[in-house]
Amino acid sequence: MPNVIATLDAAVEALLKQIPGPIVLGLPLGIGKPNPLVNALYRRIKADPSRKLTIVTALSLEVPSGKSELEQHFLQPLVDRVFKDYPDFDYVKDSRGPGLPPNIEVREFFFKTGDYLHNASAQQHYISTNYTFAARDLVLQGINVVAQAVGQRQGPAGWELSLSSNPDLTAEIVERCAATGQPLLKVAVINEAMPFMEGGACVSPDFFDWVVTDPAATHTLFAPPNAKVSTTDYAIGLHASSWVRDGGTLQIGIGSLGDAIAHALILRDRQPESYRSMLTSLCPDGLAGRELGRFEQGLYGCSEMFVNGFLKLMQAGIVRRRVFADLATQKAVNAGQLDPDTLPGGVCMTGGFFLGPTDFYAALRALEPAQRAQIDMTRIDFINQLDSPCGTEMELKRAQRVHARLMNTTMKVSLLGAAASDGLESGAVVSGVGGQYNFVAMGHALPDARSILMLRATKETADGPVSNIVHHYGHCTIPRHLRDVVITEYGVADLRGQSDAEVVKRLIAIADSRFQDELIAQAQASGKLETDWTLPERYRHNTPQNVDRLLHPWTEAGLLPGFPFGTDLTADELKIVGALRRLKKATQHPVDLVKLALRSFWEGREAPPAYLERLGLDEAKGFKALFIRKLFAGNL
Repeated sequence: MPNVIATLDAAVEALLKQIPGPIVLGLPLGIGKPNPLVNALYRRIKADPSRKLTIVTALSLEVPSGKSELEQHFLQPLVDRVFKDYPDFDYVKDSRGPGLPPNIEVREFFFKTGDYLHNASAQQHYISTNYTFAARDLVLQGINVVAQAVGQRQGPAGWELSLSSNPDLTAEIVERCAATGQPLLKVAVINEAMPFMEGGACVSPDFFDWVVTDPAATHTLFAPPNAKVSTTDYAIGLHASSWVRDGGTLQIGIGSLGDAIAHALILRDRQPESYRSMLTSLCPDGLAGRELGRFEQGLYGCSEMFVNGFLKLMQAGIVRRRVFADLATQKAVNAGQLDPDTLPGGVCMTGGFFLGPTDFYAALRALEPAQRAQIDMTRIDFINQLDSPCGTEMELKRAQRVHARLMNTTMKVSLLGAAASDGLESGAVVSGVGGQYNFVAMGHALPDARSILMLRATKETADGPVSNIVHHYGHCTIPRHLRDVVITEYGVADLRGQSDAEVVKRLIAIADSRFQDELIAQAQASGKLETDWTLPERYRHNTPQNVDRLLHPWTEAGLLPGFPFGTDLTADELKIVGALRRLKKATQHPVDLVKLALRSFWEGREAPPAYLERLGLDEAKGFKALFIRKLFAGNL
């Protein structure tokens, strides 16, 4: 049995005594970190320059604070309500502020998107690695402690622990250290808020050396509210959902695009006529080859990230195709020789880690035993790759993951089909490679699978919109030889097996029309496109306004809501957010800002007193504050 430690302070004292030299602390990504223990250790070593600490992790989450005074005023009540007692990391605060002390270093292999673009220390200590290599590379950093927040319960055989949100890397790290004889102290910290997950996440207490039971280690989980799903997101989600085959396998990610895909799949199953009409309006080439039927067999979810959208698909009865751990059984089910509904066991969802809104965690905690048993939270080296020391396991994965549709988001796609998803041309890291490369490669390795990369066709900048489909780009996450399916709000480009010229043509057909002529000229100048080629007229109407117009009837009918799976924001907060977004966009365009200001003063509009109080504008004095107050009112 492990050593049970009653307090965080005692755990820190014991750790410092157990490891008298430098401590290299490995932490799970996302919500699997034991924040209170990490902070207690960080403070002790920060105060003692004779000790050294290196933290190796990914996705260090921080409560939103807002960049402007308006945002800060708005966010504080929301943060108090949603994030409650979630403790931010001291090392994150110091990294963003005065900097880390010289005896402490933080190395991450995945950033919260865009958070560290201008942080030189974080950029310099970033580790670029695939998710499936992360455990290997953490061990190479010399980690001698791994600490994780866990859930607990009293099971039939006694006390049980769950790696909960993060069974992704821990077991592999432990195995790799044991195989090389590298000493590793394994510390579990119980957080009663962690949902108890089963499958590969369920471990006996003696998996760990120490278990910290201090009630002070229990706190609210980091719960990012659902992002609003835009018309652009819905157009992409509708296209992507029509590539999902009944009886197949699905991977999607977090955020508004993941929610758009999940909602579109539910529409396809429950309102097939409306779904077909939406797609018909979006597809100038017709619906040939698209999947439009209901889900009679259901889907199997197999994704490194178990997101809220997957839970909604399970609740809707769409993610329900069970797979089995026995190869002979799985083959017999695939061949129709066995009815899976008559078989015991099996799971319909396999995930490596999870992160989501407040109601997502609440739903996981409230699962009935039979529902919980359908979800296998397990290791990332099982999920993200087919390779395995055991050939039978590889064959089993192939039998389980039939007709896989592996969907990922990217930032830029070149006209030859390469994709940049994690960094800029300068080398600055936006997020990280994560498992994207693994799933793209798997999309080619599985015989009936497809890799699907999704991106919004344009990005708004201070200088106006720019195209995300570009002639070339100085950074690459996915090389052109792995090009497969690319989707924007304007359609689908099936690139598999196509010549370079055909790839160029298909990508230009789904680019924003404001940039198509420039892309054509660049491709022709580089010799990748015939000089006499012209873009067919049916692709010349790729504008945001046209997408809005095409989907407007279903938006008005309530079939494409801004928050299909709910939101933590109140109705008043949504109105304030909308006004602040419009105001922020106007500030990037001086002419628009002047027009908005003149209209606001001319119309003499005022915001509701409660809104002004929420933003700290109720007692505005001075020209700047009064000006902002008027602009805000004009944007409501």
